[in-house]
Amino acid sequence: MLNIVLHEPEIPQNTGNIGRTCVITGARLHLIRPLGFRINEKTVKRAGLDYWPKLDVTEHDNVEAFYRYVEESDKKSVEDINELYADRNIEKNPKIYYATTKGKHRYTDVEFHDGDYIMFGRESAGIPEEILAEHPDECIRIPMLPEERSLNLANSVAIVLYEALRQLDFPGLEDEGELHRLKYINEV
Repeated sequence: MLNIVLHEPEIPQNTGNIGRTCVITGARLHLIRPLGFRINEKTVKRAGLDYWPKLDVTEHDNVEAFYRYVEESDKKSVEDINELYADRNIEKNPKIYYATTKGKHRYTDVEFHDGDYIMFGRESAGIPEEILAEHPDECIRIPMLPEERSLNLANSVAIVLYEALRQLDFPGLEDEGELHRLKYINEV
């Protein structure tokens, strides 16, 4: 399972859309406080429609609490993941990637693994530079025109998440659709 992390999100509609994307893809959502809204606001739920009750979401008081959570809760996940990779002699620990316009690596240049975290920052300011400076090799970016500021947060999450899922061969996701109305007409 992939993990999407929103560091101090400000716009409830973005968080609602991201929550819906997480439900659809089987990703877990992490919200790092302070939030720019109350989680029970109707705008969050409206953007997430009826998906919000299905969302696997964890709130963290601050970024330090998030890092403690990753360290503590992923000990078992690390053992499970390492067991999956045992046949290839790969020791795999979940990584945290930081999606930022300040990153040196494209999001398509990294190798995502099950259990990884992808952090996105506030709509108005991104991830604090103090955090980015501590993790330069894990900073990833979506290429865009140099004179433009950034993409919408919900769009950025969808782009990077689907690349990670593509690399993992879309685990558990439905590969094919089926016509419903026209299928019946063609059978007659």
